[in-house]
Amino acid sequence: MYYYLIALLIFIIDQMTKWLIVKNFDIGESKSIIGDFFHITSQRNNGAAFSILEGQRWFFLVITVIVVVGIIYILQKIKSSRNRVLPIALSFVLGGAVGNFLDRALYGEVVDFLKFHFSAINYTFATFNLADSAIVCGAILIIIDTFRTGHKEKQELKQKVQ
Repeated sequence: MYYYLIALLIFIIDQMTKWLIVKNFDIGESKSIIGDFFHITSQRNNGAAFSILEGQRWFFLVITVIVVVGIIYILQKIKSSRNRVLPIALSFVLGGAVGNFLDRALYGEVVDFLKFHFSAINYTFATFNLADSAIVCGAILIIIDTFRTGHKEKQELKQKVQ
């Protein structure tokens, strides 16, 4: 199953980068990579994106299990489909979700380390990790696929009506 290999690769890269941060940075330590714009900053997050729902470890663990089971079900159901975008998107979400799940299950928090600051508007984006990036990229691909598939179905329906 090609799509599970994508998820596994994302999971492994995510866990390796988090391990490197934990071993080489103290919490709160930061190193500039691109001036003031991009820093590697060791932080921990026991909530979701932007630290919402902090301290709700069991909630996130249960929700993640439900999401992972749902993704695996969908991947099994569409494996013979000609659509390649949706399974790849789901693989990204799966790999990222399992990466953050493992952190929460073992440590009660997620290791975050990618920090971007936009000095022109004096805004620092929430610190995140590669699992978060994979989840967001997967979600964007799912949205694109939904619009693309909907448009294609609409065109097919028009042709049938004519």
